[in-house]
Amino acid sequence: MAAPIRTLCCSVLRRCGRPFSTTCTAPAGEKWRKEHGLAPSGSEYGPMTDLPDWSFADGRPAPPLKGHLRRRQEREALARRIVMLNSEVDRGMEAWAQRQEEARQMEEHKKSLLLKPKGDRLFKKKSKS
Repeated sequence: MAAPIRTLCCSVLRRCGRPFSTTCTAPAGEKWRKEHGLAPSGSEYGPMTDLPDWSFADGRPAPPLKGHLRRRQEREALARRIVMLNSEVDRGMEAWAQRQEEARQMEEHKKSLLLKPKGDRLFKKKSKS
């Protein structure tokens, strides 16, 4: 069933006067920016987006724009989330370490409850070690 539809689509696209491409589109320079550790597009962060566009003639900074305030709030929310998740991981690691310690103590307690060698066997074991 799929093959006839596929051939039908291909034949229709061949007759179509407009070019049709199925390749992925990537912004210009995205590969280079990723290779150099930069953002995929030039407008995500950096001086072109973070610094104000203008300032007053007497040197006072311009009031922040809506986009700048929005990006600042998004970054603050992301930072809060990172701190919260990091603290959760730390609490989880502490709980895991505590469970490991409790398991070790329980194992030692079980070993202490086992029967101990008495009499001649006690002396034979000590002489072997």
